[in-house]
Amino acid sequence: MSDEQHRGSSDDRSQSDKVPSSDQVSDRWTQGPDVSQQAKQRPQSGAEGSGAHCSGEKNDDAETLRERQRLTQMEMMDRWVGGVLTEQRRTRRWKLFFRLMLLAIVLISLTTMLYRVFLAEPTASLPTQRHLALVEVHGVITSDAPANAERIIKGLNRAWSSSGATAVVLHIDSPGGSPVQSQRIYAEIMRLRDQGDKPIIAVIEDIGASGAYYIASAADSIVASRASLVGSIGVIYSGFGFQEAINQIGIERRVMTAGENKAFLDPFQPLDDDVADFWQSVLTQTHEQFIDDVKAGRGERLSDSPEVFSGLIWSGEQALALGLVDELASLEQVARDQVGDAEWENYTPSLDPFERLTRRFTQTAAEVLGLQHTHAPLRFQAQ
Repeated sequence: MSDEQHRGSSDDRSQSDKVPSSDQVSDRWTQGPDVSQQAKQRPQSGAEGSGAHCSGEKNDDAETLRERQRLTQMEMMDRWVGGVLTEQRRTRRWKLFFRLMLLAIVLISLTTMLYRVFLAEPTASLPTQRHLALVEVHGVITSDAPANAERIIKGLNRAWSSSGATAVVLHIDSPGGSPVQSQRIYAEIMRLRDQGDKPIIAVIEDIGASGAYYIASAADSIVASRASLVGSIGVIYSGFGFQEAINQIGIERRVMTAGENKAFLDPFQPLDDDVADFWQSVLTQTHEQFIDDVKAGRGERLSDSPEVFSGLIWSGEQALALGLVDELASLEQVARDQVGDAEWENYTPSLDPFERLTRRFTQTAAEVLGLQHTHAPLRFQAQ
């Protein structure tokens, strides 16, 4: 080989050594090595992967939010449904309560009716051992009260027919009441007294006044305690006059009657002298009936003092001096005197429980309101 050929091959090698490889091609803008196509693709693929990851996280966050919203809505729906069910249960409870109350009222009414039909009258035989036959006269004497004529007369007849009763005792604790009811009981006691089978004794507890004393005066003897209130032999009518009040407040009273005196006790009309005289004559006549019956029952035992029939009420000791009572004693003492022991049987017809409850409620309401109710305008009653 010639020297020229050898130099040519050497120059070629040196030039080949100076030519960079494809991986080491220099970038003329950055003065750095040129990035190969594969290297360019790797960052792009990495960026694409990172973008996909971020997109996935965003998608996950949106799905979680939707799930939370769905759960919140379901929770709110559950609360609403729970509230509706609770309200429905309350409504059902109240409906059930009122139905049970209605059923209880119906059952009580049926029980009361059956009691009145089958058990109102005592079916047990009358006691045969020696005892006092007690009939109670407690409270105001009116037709719609426990101390009414029908009930007391029924008890008197049962007590009178008992073979073991040595005496019939009217156990009185009453301020009086209706004249008609008192007169009915008085007449029945006088009828039994005239038969003379056994003594009838009136025992006065706290008070035996007016109509109650009317009843007691028919007994063979009257017994009272020293502090008992006895007497009040008189008649009372009370009312109000509102004619001035109704004029002041501008109200017109409209009353139509057939008969010029039909409304003579109207509290919204003035009471003239003729009406007052007429009504006083009614009271006076009723009082005279009272006096005559007391005299017939008590006879010569009564004092001649005019104050006896003045309407005054007396203590037991004062009443004894006036002849209104015969003895100062108690029920136990009367029983020991008549029987030898404090033994008595109560012959007063019993009230059924429902009636007793309603009466007690009515009396309590009247006491709270300060009201007194009676069908009769006139009363033999202590005030």
